[in-house]
Parts: sequence; C-alpha cells; structure tokens
Amino acid sequence: MRTLRPLGLLVGLAVCGFVGTILAGALVGMKAGDLAHLAALMLPALVLTVVATAIAVNALGRSSMRVSTAAVAIVGAAVGLANLVGLAVLMLVSPHDASLMGILLIYAACAAVGAALAVGGARARAVDRLASIARELGGGNLSTRVGPLQAGPELEALAETLDEMAEHLQEAQTREREIEARRRDLITAISHDLRTPLSSLRAMVEAVDERVVEDPPTLRRYTNEMRRSVTQLVTMVDDLFELAQLDAGAIEAETRRAKLEEVVQSAVGAVELQAEEKGLALHTSLGKERATSCSPRLARVLQNLLVNAVRHTPTDGTVLIEAIRRRGELEIAVQDTGEGIAPEDIDRIFEAFYRTDPARSGAGAGLGLALAKRIVESLGGRLEVRSAPESGARFSVMLPVPADG
Repeated sequence: MRTLRPLGLLVGLAVCGFVGTILAGALVGMKAGDLAHLAALMLPALVLTVVATAIAVNALGRSSMRVSTAAVAIVGAAVGLANLVGLAVLMLVSPHDASLMGILLIYAACAAVGAALAVGGARARAVDRLASIARELGGGNLSTRVGPLQAGPELEALAETLDEMAEHLQEAQTREREIEARRRDLITAISHDLRTPLSSLRAMVEAVDERVVEDPPTLRRYTNEMRRSVTQLVTMVDDLFELAQLDAGAIEAETRRAKLEEVVQSAVGAVELQAEEKGLALHTSLGKERATSCSPRLARVLQNLLVNAVRHTPTDGTVLIEAIRRRGELEIAVQDTGEGIAPEDIDRIFEAFYRTDPARSGAGAGLGLALAKRIVESLGGRLEVRSAPESGARFSVMLPVPADG
C-alpha cells in the first residue's frame, strides 16, 4: 500500500503532464496531425517514465535522504535527455540544436544534483540530530532538547513534539522522585516518632510486670505516662489515616455540614484540659458567623491549630478563636500570645514532619499543620500564618462562602 500511493501519484502527474503538453500544442496552433504525432511520441516516454520511476522508488526506498534527492534530480535530467535524443532521432530537431540543448541539459542536471545533495544533506543532518536526541532520551538524559532545526515545517513539528515529550517525561520523573522522597521521609519520620512512645510503653509495662515498681504513687505516675504515650500513638495513627483519606479524595465527596459554633466547640473541648493545666485562657469570638454552615472536617483543622497554640503559649497566656467574614471569605483565626515563629521557619511549618528548633518540638509526628493545610485546601480554601518571635502567632483559615451562606 505504501508503494502504490507514490506510484499512483506519479502516474497521475505524468498523465496530467501528457494532457497539458497536448493542450499547449493545440493552443500554439499545432495541426491535428501534428498533435497526433506528438501524442504518439510521448506515449512511450510516458510509459518509460512511469516504469523507471517505479523501479527507482522500489530501489531507493531504503536509501539515505541524500541519495534519494540526488536520484530524483538525475531521473528528471535523464527523462529530459531521453526526450531530446528521441526528437533528434526522429529528425524533429537538428543535430546542432540537439547538441546545444544536450549540453544545457547536462549542466542543468549537474546543478539539480548539487542542489538536491545540499537540501538532502540539511534534511539528513536534521534527522540525524533527531535520532541522536531520541537515543539520549532513551538513555535517561531527559534534560536534552532538539531545539530549532531550520529544516522544514515537518521536521520542525517533529522536533517540537519530541521536546514536548521530553518536557512531560522530565516533569513526571521529577514528580515521581518527589513522591519517593516524601515516602522515604514518611517512613523515617513515623519510625522515629513511633519508637519513642513505644519504647516508653515497653519500659513501663516491663517495670510493672516484673514488679520493679509496686507503690501506688509510682504506679499512678506510670499509668498516666502510659496513657499519654497511647494518646500520642493514637494521634499519629489518626493523622496518617486522615492524610490517606485526603489523598483518596474523600473530602471532595463529602456532603455533611455542621454549624461553625458546633465545630469550634468540638475543637476547643479537645484542648480544654491541657489549657487548664497550663493556666491558659481560651476565648471564642464568633459573632453572627456562629451559625454559618461548614464542613465538620474543620473541627480537626481547628483542633490541630489549638493544640499547636496551647503547646507553644506560656503559662497565663491567651488563645483566641474568632470568625470574621470579609469580601466573600470566612476567616476563622486561632491567635496565641506564645513565643512566635522565626521568619526562617514560616515557609516550612506546613511541611509534613518539619519541626522548628527543639524548643518548639513536642509530642507528635509533625503532621498536625500539614494535615490542617491539606484539609483546608481540599475544602477550596487556604491556610495562612502571621507571626514574629516573641509576638505570638495567628493562623487563619480562609474559606470561600456564598453570599447567602
């Protein structure tokens, strides 16, 4: 099929040339007898041209681009010379004129072959570059690019397609490496953070089991420590479960709604005991936004923000939860009077497992803020922070709210 298509095109063009020649003769005033004679002379040439070109197509099908273009030029010149020889043999052209025309045709053939080699060479170099870049990409060098070839629109389009493919592959490889790096970080961080409470639990359980401690005050202290370790483990497992749900797109599929006041009360209730033990004051200021409908998942976001605020606010400090609506957004802010956050840490505190200096490191796997940010973004909002050292911190959950919401 691939061979028949160019052959059919050749036959069509040759027939068009044949018919065009006869019509041109008629237009210049040739008589009917002369036209018939011309047609009789051209028919063998037409057949020979088709046969020769068909043989050339079959023979040159696997040749280089330089050889193919040069062969085309040679075939064209050969057809012209053959026609000239035929005219000279039939005495339609004088020997002197035939010689002059033959010399001119030979010169034209040489010029055509030279031009064909030059053009074919440029195309061949472009194809060689494409092949070289493809081999480099296949070898794993995804940063290489073809760039402009200046070798015609077809090869330019192929080069652009190859470069786009390389760009997409490089982006995919980068994403894959980032995911793999996060996976390793996850395993490392979880392994490290699980080891501490598990080691503590094991030591205390062995001490109780082997009757190393038996007095009631020490047993109560051990029980409290074991409860704290279990709570820490449960929190980490819950955070990991929440992250897995977010990755699976669970939030987008939820339709449950709750009042903002109920969500805030749930979050505050989870940290009231710790705040009371530290002597902190917890205040809420929801105003008319208390009845605003929102996702129940916000309770987990606010709980994580409150845990963070209580942990880093000194004794007798204050933690405030307030809600404000402005310009089509609902801001739910958690503000504390704690030690604040250093400027170099602001951009990284939402990274999973990232912790600032040891003074701010506590229980947990460092997933709280990362989880809160993911939940807020899944709800179509954003989580912002403003802070300065020794000036407290303000975490703001910004959510889009309909005008009638």
